[in-house]
Amino acid sequence: MRRLGDLTLGIRLSVGGGRPGWVRLALIAVGVGLGVTMLLIAASIPTVLDAREARDGARSVNTDQELSLGSPSALVQEVRSTYREDPVLGLMVQPEHDGAPLPPGVTDQLAPGDLVVSPALADLLASDDGAALRGRWGDRVVGTIGDEGLTGPEELRFYLGTDQLTAATATRIQSFGGAESPEEGLDPALLLLVLVGMVVLLLPVAIFVSTAVRFGSESRDRRLAALRLVGADVGMTRRIAAGETLAGAAGGLVVGALLFLAIGQLAGHAVPASMSFYPEDLRPVPVLAALTVVLVPVTTVLVTLSALKQVLVEPLGVVRRSGERRRRFWWRLLFPVAGVALLTPLLGGLDGSLGSQVMVVAGLVLVLAGVALLLPWLVEATVHRLSGGSVAWELAVRRLQLDSGTAVRAVSGIAVSVAGLIAIQGLVGAIGALSAGSQADTSTFQAAVLDIDPDGRSAGTWTSALAGAEGVTAVGELTSTWAGTADDAASDGTTSDDASAAPLGDDETLVESGTCEVLAQEARLGSCADGDVFVVLPEGATAPAPGSTYLLGPEGSDGARWTLPASAEVVDPPDGGVNAMGGMPARILVTPGALEGIRPDPESVTAYVALDPAVPDALDHMRTAAAQVDPAAYASPIEQERIASVLGGVRQSLLVGTVALLALIGASMLVNVVEQLRERRRLLAVLVAFGTRRRTLGGSVLFQVAIPVLLGLTLAVATGSGLALALQTAVDAPLTFDWVGVGVTSGAAAIVVLLTTAAGLPLLWRLTRPEALRSE
Repeated sequence: MRRLGDLTLGIRLSVGGGRPGWVRLALIAVGVGLGVTMLLIAASIPTVLDAREARDGARSVNTDQELSLGSPSALVQEVRSTYREDPVLGLMVQPEHDGAPLPPGVTDQLAPGDLVVSPALADLLASDDGAALRGRWGDRVVGTIGDEGLTGPEELRFYLGTDQLTAATATRIQSFGGAESPEEGLDPALLLLVLVGMVVLLLPVAIFVSTAVRFGSESRDRRLAALRLVGADVGMTRRIAAGETLAGAAGGLVVGALLFLAIGQLAGHAVPASMSFYPEDLRPVPVLAALTVVLVPVTTVLVTLSALKQVLVEPLGVVRRSGERRRRFWWRLLFPVAGVALLTPLLGGLDGSLGSQVMVVAGLVLVLAGVALLLPWLVEATVHRLSGGSVAWELAVRRLQLDSGTAVRAVSGIAVSVAGLIAIQGLVGAIGALSAGSQADTSTFQAAVLDIDPDGRSAGTWTSALAGAEGVTAVGELTSTWAGTADDAASDGTTSDDASAAPLGDDETLVESGTCEVLAQEARLGSCADGDVFVVLPEGATAPAPGSTYLLGPEGSDGARWTLPASAEVVDPPDGGVNAMGGMPARILVTPGALEGIRPDPESVTAYVALDPAVPDALDHMRTAAAQVDPAAYASPIEQERIASVLGGVRQSLLVGTVALLALIGASMLVNVVEQLRERRRLLAVLVAFGTRRRTLGGSVLFQVAIPVLLGLTLAVATGSGLALALQTAVDAPLTFDWVGVGVTSGAAAIVVLLTTAAGLPLLWRLTRPEALRSE
């Protein structure tokens, strides 16, 4: 009961100390609250992803759906498109009965040409920014999709009514939902990015929380000395201090919860469109929320008790032990060394095993924690060698020489954040450079349209349709046909008159025809002229025998027989793309002159498109023209869009995380500056009374922040760059320094710190007025 009474006394002292006590309590609550907000947001990520996945699953199309007789059905076909950098997903719907199933968020059956769009897509179509998108799937918008049919408020999605689908080209369903999501593990490089991101997000939060609970520690120590004077022992003073800290931590939990609720109303619209969510989705996982509620107060108490070990609280005053001895270097170096040792296996590559994940996380935590531990020693060693300069400089240096701990604690979180962000940016940039080095040739054509069902469209349809689009300068078509050999027919004694009706051989070969410019997209051609034939031979493939006869048209068409000439040149597949991989079959590339008048019956058509870089949104104008021919045709840039889209999503997530960390840095620094000014208000007022100019004091405050920040950023850049090189080695990416990313990240952090410090200067002017000399 006595210990509980001591804790209760500490809580009473925290709220009963008059205005200074309330201000200190508010500062601690705000500082801890900022950290709690970040923890609650991190704890809500699983529920946000689950809610988005549940809504996406409810509208999914199950291609293996068991159909029952007599139940109304509909034919559907997925449409994938992109506008600028944002994906636009849709579904063509053709009801077969009056009671055909409706997608979630759609209330009425769609007639051919009817368009139901998401609110975000409706706003885009109505704006000037959506000019290149208008008319892509028609202009008859008859409604908007409800929230239950969207993954988030900013999603771009539509449903298009049609009467052009058939059972051969579409999927027949009797209900939406039920599709099983493919259980694919994360790529090792993406898994590494996720692990690094988690560490970079959460470790600075722990540092900021531990810094916040030490606000007002000098005034608290003086109160504890007064309690010693009236009979309290050392244990009692520590329990009272723990009680004060618990009050601040409880206030921080309340502030954090309120900030979390406020952010939840806006965050869903502030993130990129592909990551948007509804406010009700942002709910912490109960277990993680409970851990936050328990661990934050426990951590704050442990930090307070650890800080009290550095001071000697006696009845006649407080003696600080840190000033009598210099900080030791050797034990601080153990953390980053141990972290590097744990990360060493990365040099041999990545795997998705649990043991590797634990080693990566532990290694990153130790290396980044080493930044926070090495920075106090670095600042102390540096400022003790500084001398001379202006009065403001001398005041700042002398203050840091006497007590650098307060300033360094605030900067440690910044250094850890910047080091982690630089490591992530280096990894993302290296992966991007690696994928860019394996891209297909874009010197002639920059985009392509894939038509996997060209039945009913005459040759040249795509050329005429796309050539008129704004920004399109040239179009070339590649027809693809899976051709079987007629050799089996000859071996069976089939005559030339009925050879066309003979069955195809067991092996089929992909025969593709187009101009030399188009064929150059499919292979590395040395020279090419009309009439040439090439055989693309990937590693491990078997070349077709010269003289083999292929049927390039439907069975029964004798004019579709074509023989592979002996002059066919064997070439390598192009750099980048699936065709460059080993294990792919050989392909035959034929120029129009070599077909001798034969018109192959294509199973797919690829239209390669050259775009004018001077025309804004030329790619989207081309996409719109393609969708008007066939809404299901896939139009995309030739570059590896999947890698680009994944990296784009990673960069968007990185941007969101960077903004969040910078906001946390700025808010925490502002609270820290305010707390330091309050603690030294009487000393500052005395200096002004003795003639020190306020401008000089303002400069000294800025220098006190700038010196640790400069040293911290230097340490962060070195550590982050080293981690980036290690992570790049792990994914077999080229070793590069992202100097622009390093400069932007560290510069942004420095600017945020200096701006928040400058924002605290008005308080300095108020605290240095003569009234601040009063003491009770």
